[in-house]
Amino acid sequence: MKVLAYIEVKEGKAINGSLEILTPAAALGEATAVMVGTGLDEAAAQVAAYGVPVTLVETEAASCDELTAALQAQIAAVDPDVVLMSGTQTAKDLAPRLAARLNTGCVTDATVVEVVDGAVAYTRPAFGGTVLEHLTMGSARPQFATLRSGSYSKPEQGAAAAVTKTSVEIPSDAIRAKLVEVTKDISEAVNLEGADVIVTAGRGMGSAEELHLVNELAELLGAEIGATRPVIEEGWMSRAHQVGQSGKIVAPKLYIACGVSGAMQHISGAMGSKYIVAISKDESAPIFEYANVGIVGDVKVILPLLIEEIRKLK
Repeated sequence: MKVLAYIEVKEGKAINGSLEILTPAAALGEATAVMVGTGLDEAAAQVAAYGVPVTLVETEAASCDELTAALQAQIAAVDPDVVLMSGTQTAKDLAPRLAARLNTGCVTDATVVEVVDGAVAYTRPAFGGTVLEHLTMGSARPQFATLRSGSYSKPEQGAAAAVTKTSVEIPSDAIRAKLVEVTKDISEAVNLEGADVIVTAGRGMGSAEELHLVNELAELLGAEIGATRPVIEEGWMSRAHQVGQSGKIVAPKLYIACGVSGAMQHISGAMGSKYIVAISKDESAPIFEYANVGIVGDVKVILPLLIEEIRKLK
């Protein structure tokens, strides 16, 4: 089986989610990677270090229309059985576009990709993460899937594979939307998806004034700051910090939930975390069902004690 992994780049480096998809790509069969853009030599070498051959399509591709055209040309050249992408907003635009053009199928937000009875099977959460769907696409080729960040670990680095450069002419009639200006959104400064540690504030923090405790803990741990939807709706933080089904899907090594009850909408965005610490005064809070460590108590009392102990250790 031939598997093509599309690698996204941010600030000159392959994003973590794209490196993670190399693991299921290699497990399915013969894996290759494709990158689109200019000045990506360093990022291509970064991916090739995992033993996966990389094709670098050197072309200006700023808009989704241009990326779609460039990837469609590379897919035609490789003729893969499966195309995997990280579950970013860009990929969620690209994958269904390409699937529609090639008259094939697409699964978004998959957490598991495997071969079952000779067919590629995809598992993804549905209904806010309360159930898991198991999907197949029959004989459709190539099949497209975006994978939720944190579903797989990055592969071990080995002997570096080859990097091949190519180019593609994007016809003018393929570009239907013109990119006029790029502005840096506040959300770009909040890297929840790539964070190793996240400290999240819930409604149990009580007020915006008490968030200084979350900020202090996050600073001590070098962590990103997350928030539940009620915190966002109260205006205590910007939406860029929201973790959950309608916010960011995260998978840090450590997730500290402060005053979070654990509604399924939130849990479905954080269940990929490797280790969860939950602090809540409600001993029956759903968050404790998912936590590795649960602390029952007033978060405004617990956090100062936790901060003090961490300071002593540091």
